Amino acid sequence: MTDAGSVAPRSLLEPTEIDLLVRALLEWGGPAHASDQLARGMGFDGVDDLLERCRSFRRDLKDDVPIAGADWARILLATEIVFASDLMGSGTDWSTTTGLTDEETVKALRGVQRKLGEVLRPYYGQTPPVRS
Repeated sequence: MTDAGSVAPRSLLEPTEIDLLVRALLEWGGPAHASDQLARGMGFDGVDDLLERCRSFRRDLKDDVPIAGADWARILLATEIVFASDLMGSGTDWSTTTGLTDEETVKALRGVQRKLGEVLRPYYGQTPPVRS
């Protein structure tokens, strides 16, 4: 979704950082399994909405489509959880399922977190609204 506050991925992030986000979002349709409660906590309507929007977010990231702040918040939160959580995300299987080591993932993820700081400022400590 685009709005006046939307930001194109390549205007903020390096290609490796965009690739990390795309790969992380793909995990939600594979080894990672969210509950409806977790999906709602990340700002989605439920698991079906999470999966549908992750597909859309992957396209937007690849095609450099401007992304709204609330959607950036959902993308980052979904990435953080799918990487770290062994209960709902890929967790300890991350390097096997993505081909990315934990070390390179943390380095890229920290870069994304720093670069998205201004875009995400309104969402710190908040659940992104379900529809932005």
